[in-house]
Amino acid sequence: MGRGAVAAAALTLWWLTGRAGAVWLELSTTATKCLSEEIQSNVVVMADYSILFEEHPVRPTVFVKVTSPYGDVLHLAEKVTYGQFAFTTAESGVYVACFWAETLDRGMVINLNLDWRVGIAAKDWDTVAKKEKIDGVSLELVKLEAAARAIHGNLLYLIVKEAGMRDLSEWTQVKITWLSLMSLAVCIAVSVLQVWHLKRFFQKKKLI
Repeated sequence: MGRGAVAAAALTLWWLTGRAGAVWLELSTTATKCLSEEIQSNVVVMADYSILFEEHPVRPTVFVKVTSPYGDVLHLAEKVTYGQFAFTTAESGVYVACFWAETLDRGMVINLNLDWRVGIAAKDWDTVAKKEKIDGVSLELVKLEAAARAIHGNLLYLIVKEAGMRDLSEWTQVKITWLSLMSLAVCIAVSVLQVWHLKRFFQKKKLI
């Protein structure tokens, strides 16, 4: 495999298994902006955030709160202009990061830059290269191996999740089947009682 092929494969797997990207959030006093992502367990998450200063009459600050799928607070910051957080996910699920500002004048909007990195995208490969004394193709192969392991973990996670959804679907289908049968039995019983009642009524009236 040539150097170009190794680099291309590493970049492809990097895109598939590690997500990283910078976004701009517009914050005002009337809304809270939240970002969420479903992440499996034992995955490293890192983020840096900072206010993009423009011509504001006052120095704006923001509040930041990051929570786990079970509502545990993983990061909390109040009245800051920049910051960062990093954690390793303890459970699979949706992780949420919320940002809001409380010191802005009416109609005032500030921009917040957020650099969010998940998985192998959050790994410091420069440090790894220096520690392992590797570079070039060797480093790309290490990235490729890490990406392959991440893909394998993602596939296992999807298989388990799909099995759980299938079990839930089958359980729901069984419940719906029993409910339908019970509804049909009730309808038949009510119909029989109605016919019996009408027959007795007509017999008493000597209509039949």
